[in-house]
Order: sequence, then C-alpha cells, then structure tokens
Amino acid sequence: MLWQAIGAVRDLGRLHDIASILIRYGFGDLVRRIGMAGALERAGRALHWQAPEELARLEPPARVRRALEDLGPSFVKLGQILATRVDLFPPEWIAEFGKLQDAAPALPFEQLRPQLTEDLGQEPESVFPRLETEALAAASLAQVHRAWLADGTAVILKVRRPGIRPIVEADLRLLARLAEIIEAEAADLRRYRPKEVVRQFTQALRRELDFAIEGRNAERIAANFADWPEIVVPRIHWTWTSERLLVQDYVEGIAGRDLDAVAAAGFDRKTLARRGAQAVLKMLLEDGFFHADPHPGNVFYLPDQRIAFIDFGMIGRLSEERRYQLALLLHGLVRHDAAKVADVFLEWSNDTQTDGEAITPEIDAFVDQYHGVPLKRLDLGAMLSDLIAILREHGLALPPDLALMTKAFITLEGLGRQLDPDFDMAGEAAPFIERVLIAHAAPAALLKRAWREIDETVTLLSRLPQDLRQLLTAARRGKLQVQVEVLPLKQFGDRLDRAISRLALAIVTAALIIGSAIVMTVEHETTLPSLPSFGLLGFIAAVVGGLWVVLSIWKSGR
Repeated sequence: MLWQAIGAVRDLGRLHDIASILIRYGFGDLVRRIGMAGALERAGRALHWQAPEELARLEPPARVRRALEDLGPSFVKLGQILATRVDLFPPEWIAEFGKLQDAAPALPFEQLRPQLTEDLGQEPESVFPRLETEALAAASLAQVHRAWLADGTAVILKVRRPGIRPIVEADLRLLARLAEIIEAEAADLRRYRPKEVVRQFTQALRRELDFAIEGRNAERIAANFADWPEIVVPRIHWTWTSERLLVQDYVEGIAGRDLDAVAAAGFDRKTLARRGAQAVLKMLLEDGFFHADPHPGNVFYLPDQRIAFIDFGMIGRLSEERRYQLALLLHGLVRHDAAKVADVFLEWSNDTQTDGEAITPEIDAFVDQYHGVPLKRLDLGAMLSDLIAILREHGLALPPDLALMTKAFITLEGLGRQLDPDFDMAGEAAPFIERVLIAHAAPAALLKRAWREIDETVTLLSRLPQDLRQLLTAARRGKLQVQVEVLPLKQFGDRLDRAISRLALAIVTAALIIGSAIVMTVEHETTLPSLPSFGLLGFIAAVVGGLWVVLSIWKSGR
C-alpha cells in the first residue's frame, strides 16, 4: 500500500491534497485502486467521492488538465512533459496538456529580497542601480524582474521562488511511488509507462530548478550559433548567476505569439519562418543539442529579421547515431520509402516482441498516400504525428530523447506555418538531411565506426576468459543465482504478507485479553498495588488491536 511504502509522515498533508483534488475531478476510483484511500482513512481523513456535476461533464483530457493545474507547480511541469509524449497520448490529450500555462501570481519583491541578498552577497540595489520591483512575468518555479547594471546594460533577473524545492521534492517522492503502484496494480494504465515518464520528469525538473545549468545550456547554444548573426541568445552574467538566480541580457523584441505586431513592424514573415526552421534543424541534425520547447513564448523577433531564443531550462540531446536515424526517417518520408521509415521506427521503439510484419504494411499504406505530392505541400509535422499514432496503436513508445525531438519538430513546423502559410518544411530540411547522410558515409566516419567496433570486440574477447572464470567460480561455490520475477506471484506474496500481519496482530490481541484477565484476578495483597491498572491497559490495547483487525478485513472486502 502507498502509506506503508512512503513511511514518512511529512508527506501526509501533501498526499491528502493530491487525493482530494483527484477525487474532486472524478478520479476517486483511481485513488482507491492505487491505495491512497486506505492511507488517508487510516490517518483519519474523511473523503467524499462524488465529483461536482459541472466537472463530471468535462471530457477526461480536460479533467486531467484541470486537476494538474490545481495540484500545483510540480504537476503543471509534469503536464508539460506529458505534452511532449506524442507517442503515448492521442492528439486530444496532447492538445489539453499543451494548454497548461506555467503561470502563477507574482510574489511581492520584499519576499524575494532576503534570498536575493544572500545570493548576491549584498543588497540588490548595490549591484543593480535601477531595479524594477514589479515582476515582468511569474511562473510556478520563478519570477522575472528587469534591472540595469552600473554600465547601463539592461538585464533580467530570474529568481527562484523561496521554499519551492522542498515542495517539489515531496511531490517527486509521491509521484515515484504512485508510478510504481500504478504499474503494478493498474494494468490498463501500464501502457503509459508511468515509471519512465516520472523518471524523465524528475530529471528534467531537478535540472530546471538549477538556474546555473540553464545558463550553461544557453552558452552552449550561443557557441553553436557563433557564426549565425541572425540568431540571438541572451548573454549570461556569471558574476551574479547561481543555482537560484539567473542574470542575463534583456531581449527587447516582438514576442513570437504576437503576429499582429510582427506585421505592423514590417518584418518579412517568410524570412523569419525560414531562419527559425534552419536554426532548429541545425540544433537537431547537426549539433544534437536543442531547445526542447521552442514555442512562441520562448521566441522573439528582432529588427533585421533576427530571432532570439530564451528559456533553456528544457534541453534535448541526440547522439550522432540518433541524428543519423532522424535523417534517414525524414529522407524516407520525403522519398516515400516506407521500408526505411518502418525500420527506423521499429529500431526507435526497441521492442523485440513487436511483429515488424504487422506494422510495416500500415506504414507503407500511410507513406504511399503521399506519393506524387509536391515537397512544398508535405506537412512533415503532421506526417510524424500520424506515424507516431500508428506506433501508439501497437503499444509502442519512443525513448524520452526522441519524444522531445518529435515535439520540438512538430512545434517548429507549426510556428513556421503561422508565419508563412506556404512554409516548406521539407525543402528547408533537405540540405541538412543530405549533409548528415553524406557525413555518415564519409571515409573518416566509416573508419571511426569500424575502429570503435574493433575496439569493443577486442575488449569483449579479452574479458571473456575472466568473465567465464568468475561465472564458474560462482557456480562452484553455490553462489550462482537466477532471478525470475513473476508479477502475479509478487502481488500474491504481498497479500499473503498482509494476511499474516493481521493474523499476528489477532494472536497478540488474544494474548493481551487472556493476560489482562489473569492480571485483573490477582489478589490485591501484592507488592505492585497498580497491577489491576496494567490489566485495564491491556484490555484497552486489545480492543484497539481487535478493532484494527476488523476494520482491515472489512475494508479489504475479504
């Protein structure tokens, strides 16, 4: 049960809040199934399982999104991670998760001042002669203020909310345990891979809490675009940047979502769409280090058709092999090579139990419907979404790095088409795809891969005698073990363990009753005048133990 596994009273209040919100949005059955109800009832919490009628009328994706909003910062961030898992959730769920806005009321500046003073080593006004105490923006983890350095440089201060880390860590502990229970107890939810999603989310959120990591990400992106004057990444001021504070140049431009202002400023929208696409394609296919959330709020348009990217808290990474596979996939889509597309997707899914012969005809039929369609009319983002839907129908999922990549690619094409309805993503991607494929087949690359394979083979062969010797030694000493975990047997063992615990308590209760009865009948002429009181305490303990056993059996339904 969840309460037994958590074993920490410190999280009980948060556990109650989570269960109450889930129940309010009509997920009482889920609360029961994963063991939260029993935990809260034993803690004396009264639960009302009936969801309000107006919430019950909402579709499940909308109810989940509303529940995540009410659950607070960590769960809003979780929803944003889920919005990247187009391989796990259908479009209507992704659309709802995409509505989660990481916004929160701004804290008064005086509540930030002690933390700022500690991080800066002096009063904020001593570092920033001019500082706006009214926040430019506020999110669940941080808020942003504008300031000016002594030399007149405009900067922004991204300040982490005081006391947010303990709340986040408590949520992460609960989420990790919830994911384990859901995978063990809820077979219909297991296909969403909750443990993997929570693990990915935990890593991403902990990195996002450290603003120094975000600063290093920004500098790495800036270095990759050092020869691209049309792409701007704000400069980081490391003198004052730390884990809880990020100081970077202020970007004054037109927000990516304000298309009317873009038109009024006379910007060339076709050029902006092309440059934005080229920048993200470079990050994906050439650098392997990319902005994983290039939505309009993180993009600004500057004079001379320049583009600025901000907020590098969520970053994706692609290995050289992954980039080659992505180039193969896009090349297969553009050239209508269904076999190549199917091979890449099956390799990505890494599921040896999947019948490739079953999924390949579906991909072949899908790719064939675009035969003869001009490149300019190919919507690569939509094609990727539809292909991933085929994977989802077969119970397959992508690794987290590829899920982030797919989401970034789809978001990129959507942003490009907002700027330019005739945006040709396939045409923009073609030169990058060709360069990746040519580089992969270059003699130097072939020699490098061959040498790596030879090195790994030689290492494996050289270690083989030692590994065999260790294996035989362990077998001779009787220490060789083969572990097979059968989930139904484990669940049966857990139930048996609970039954034995009840039986043991029942025996102790019976012993208390008998012992207390004996004590109560002892003559009063004794050196222990309070002996009858011990008997009374024994009866009270027996009553409590007996009630616990009865309630436990009654709640279990067995």
